[in-house]
Amino acid sequence: MSDGRNLEVRGWTTADDLAQGVAREIVELVAAVQRDGGVSDDGYARVVLTGGGAGGAVLRELAALDHAARLAADSFPVTSVDWNKVHVFFGDERFVPSGTTGATARNDELADAELLSHVGVPEVNVHRVGVPRDDEPADGSGLDAAAVDYAEAVAAFAPDGFDLHLLGMGPEGHVNSLFPHTDELTPEPGTLVVAVRDCPKPPDERVSLTLEAVHSSAEVWLLVTGEAKRQAAGEVVSGADPAQWPAAGVSGSRRTVLHVDAEADPR
Repeated sequence: MSDGRNLEVRGWTTADDLAQGVAREIVELVAAVQRDGGVSDDGYARVVLTGGGAGGAVLRELAALDHAARLAADSFPVTSVDWNKVHVFFGDERFVPSGTTGATARNDELADAELLSHVGVPEVNVHRVGVPRDDEPADGSGLDAAAVDYAEAVAAFAPDGFDLHLLGMGPEGHVNSLFPHTDELTPEPGTLVVAVRDCPKPPDERVSLTLEAVHSSAEVWLLVTGEAKRQAAGEVVSGADPAQWPAAGVSGSRRTVLHVDAEADPR
């Protein structure tokens, strides 16, 4: 299903089916970018990862596919990703120390555990948000500095945008750390990264890519599972006001895909 906003809705039976299917499609997309050229046409794919349950499951499936491809490589050709030629970014990051556990753990550490430590992406290609210093509060000047540093990394290593931006979504429609009716939804034009204070969901302090940064992506894929997110998925499909439902405001320049399991499918 697609519409004038270039939105395609892909239904999967279960959350596991979604994770497995999306991982396979990521491999196909990234391999094609590396073979045929992407937003920067330099042989590198630029991918923005997301956290959360669905995002973590997709990363885990990507690692499994990479392992299977390596085992099969000597027997017959298999489509696979050259992880040496992938630049990895994060849609948002919790501005907390490394090693924080539980619901406020950092997204880059989830990515390390589920994917990056298994596939050998060069650390220089993993573009992380900084951590707070021990001697200053998380909402201090270090948060702004981390946002500036991350914006500089995006400008340097993704000057033409991203090939793929993965997004989770909250039941109230937030994406990255962009929540309904917040100033971070409407920063100054040209702003690709914002520092977030007083986030409606803990931790309070975060760094996030903006909607403008999302729109710089060739492909934007929303990963949505569970009945609690069905209404928000419906608002995305209907093209609701992004001020109230931020996920309804995301789009890729080539394609926007809403991946939903049966519980979240609004159709």
